[in-house]
Amino acid sequence: MISSLPKWVGNLFDGYLRPNMTVTNIESLSPSVKKIRFEGNLTKMNFQVGYANVIRVTDTDYRNYTVSNYNSDEGNLEIIFHIHGNGAGCDYIDTLNPGDKIFLSSARGHKVYDSNVKSYFFFGDETGFGLATALMNAINNNTHQQVQFYFELEHSNMDIPGILGLKNYTVFPKGSIFSNKTLISELSVFQNEDWQQANYILTGNVSSVQSFRSVLKQQKFGNKIHSQGYWIKGKKGL
Repeated sequence: MISSLPKWVGNLFDGYLRPNMTVTNIESLSPSVKKIRFEGNLTKMNFQVGYANVIRVTDTDYRNYTVSNYNSDEGNLEIIFHIHGNGAGCDYIDTLNPGDKIFLSSARGHKVYDSNVKSYFFFGDETGFGLATALMNAINNNTHQQVQFYFELEHSNMDIPGILGLKNYTVFPKGSIFSNKTLISELSVFQNEDWQQANYILTGNVSSVQSFRSVLKQQKFGNKIHSQGYWIKGKKGL
């Protein structure tokens, strides 16, 4: 879905875009990361690892977010937000309080999880916590799969993968490695043939995603590569 629409276009669909979810709990995992629980009718939503939901954040702006956990029977879901500042999405999310109502679209997108794949490798930053958690939940239900997580994070967020219950993760300081293809090629994953035929999921900073993908191609790693940049410096509403 596009990131913005003229207000008059939004008004045409105002009945469809009306608030349908209620904030029930907000947990601050760090000064810049929040996990928020919403309640509503989920019976018509199709949640798949890799899908995203659209939240209407202003009269004209819409942003994509990934559900990390959900329970359709109980009608609740959780989304992990990176409150980075200077954006319509994070500014809106940072003002939410329990009892507030929002519009959340049905989930849609590209599936990145296959229960028959033996190994998954995930790369991302704070914006990928939701997808990483959804992937971990799926793999926890499949004893024949393994996963390795690499994160580039701000110092204040380095403990969050553990708080979220992720396993087999390595954390790197943001800006230290993933803009440099030579340094990426020296990472331990490329020294281990067990990961050569894994499926790779690359998210987060567009520049980091592109550099990592380029090295995977050069090294002939990756049975299948799913890449989705969530943000790039200086670009609005990616």
